[in-house]
Amino acid sequence: MKKATAKLRAARNKIKACIIHPVLSGKISGRRNTQDITSEAEGLAHAIELDVGWTRVVKLTKIQAGSFFGKGVRQDIADEIKQSKPDIIIVNHTLSPVQQRNLEKEWHAKVIDRTGLILEIFGARAQTKEGRIQVDLAALQYQRSRLVRSWTHLERQRGGAGFMGGPGERQIEIDRRLISQKLTKLKKELETVRRTRDLGRKSRERVPFPVVALVGYTNAGKSTLFNHLTGAKVFARDLLFATLDPTMRQVKLPNGQKAILSDTVGFISDLPTHLIEAFQATLEQVRYADVIVHVIDASRHDYEAQRKDVIEILEDLGIEYEESDRIIEVYNKIDLLEDDQRVDMERKAQFSNQIAAISAQTEEGVDGFLEQITDIMNRKRKLVSFTLKPTDGKALSWLYDHAEVIKRCDGEEGIEVQVNMDTANLGKFTESYGYKESSN
Repeated sequence: MKKATAKLRAARNKIKACIIHPVLSGKISGRRNTQDITSEAEGLAHAIELDVGWTRVVKLTKIQAGSFFGKGVRQDIADEIKQSKPDIIIVNHTLSPVQQRNLEKEWHAKVIDRTGLILEIFGARAQTKEGRIQVDLAALQYQRSRLVRSWTHLERQRGGAGFMGGPGERQIEIDRRLISQKLTKLKKELETVRRTRDLGRKSRERVPFPVVALVGYTNAGKSTLFNHLTGAKVFARDLLFATLDPTMRQVKLPNGQKAILSDTVGFISDLPTHLIEAFQATLEQVRYADVIVHVIDASRHDYEAQRKDVIEILEDLGIEYEESDRIIEVYNKIDLLEDDQRVDMERKAQFSNQIAAISAQTEEGVDGFLEQITDIMNRKRKLVSFTLKPTDGKALSWLYDHAEVIKRCDGEEGIEVQVNMDTANLGKFTESYGYKESSN
C-alpha cells in the first residue's frame, strides 16, 4: 500500500508537458514520417521524466516571424492549454527568442523548443566535470539572446539546463556581461580538456593500444554492447540519451590483442549546432579512432533514416564515411526481428567484412563482430619478432614505447621479442635500428 501511495505521489509531482509538432505544408518532411518524429519528441520528454499529456501535429502554410504559428492556430492551442493546464509546452522545432517570448505571453505558460529540450536532457545527464563544462557552454551559447528563468543551473543546484524553470522563479533579462564572462571561463576550461585529451591520445599512440569508438543514434544499444565487451556497468536503459559522458575501457580481442573501447554520446536528427560545437573535445576521439563502430538499431523500421543522420554528423566532423575502411556497421537487436528480416540482415553481413549483425542483449553474433575489428586492425598492424643485442636497451625501450610486446625471452645471445605494431612504426624501427624481422 505504501509503495502504491509513493507511486501516486511521484506521478502527481511530475511536470506536465504537451508537445506541438509543426509541419509546413508543401515541404518534404525528410526521411521520417510524422509518427516517428512525434514519437521521438515524446521519448525526449520522457527521458527527463516529463508527463506528456497530449501531442498535437499542426500544419502550417508558412512560419510567422513574430510568433511562429498563425493567429487561428495559436488560439486553438491556447484553448487546449487552458483546459489541460500543462506546466510546459514543447515546440518540436527551433524557435527564435522573439517567437518563444511571444508564445509564452499569449499562452501564459513556459515554452521551450527542441534545442532547449535536448539541452535540458544533457544538463540532467552530465556527470563528469568535462560533460558539465560542455553542457554549460552549449546552454550559455543558446541562452545568450534569450530570457531565462534563473542562474541556478550554473551552480548545478539542480539537474537540467535550467530552461524549464522552477517554483517561485521569475523570468529575467540575461546580464550580458555575466554571460560573456562565464562563456570565456568555460571555453578556457574546455581548451584545457582538449589539450589533455590530445596528450592522452599521443600517449596511447606510443603505448600503443588501438582505439575503437562506438557511435550511433541515441538508444541504438551502444552502452549495452560496451558493457558486454568490457564488463563495465555503464548506465544502459531504453531511454534517449541514457549515456552522455564518454567512457573508455580496455577490451581484449580474440587474438589476444588489447584495445581501448570508447562509448560516446548518442546522435540525433537535427542535433543543435551549439551541442556539436561544445562536444568537439569529446568527439575528437571518434575522429582519431583506429576503428569506428556504427551501432544501428535494426529493429526500428526507420533505421535507415537514423543511419543517414549519423553519417551526416560524422561527415561534419571530417570523417569520410563511404570511402573509409575503418568503419564497421553493426546492426544491433537482431533478436527482435522477424525470422525473414533476420535472415536478410545476417546474409547482408555475411558478404561484407564491414557489416555485422548482432544482439548485444543476447550476445548473438558478437564473437564474429570482434573478429571483424581484429581484421581491420591487422591491416595496419603486424605481428613480428626481432632478436636484439643484449646491450641494445635503447631499441628494446623503443619497442616497449611504440609497440605491444607480446612475448620476450632473454638469452645469452640476445633478446627475442615478439611484438604487435603499426606498419608505419615497423618501418621506423627497422630503418632507425637496423634490425630485420626474425623468422618464426
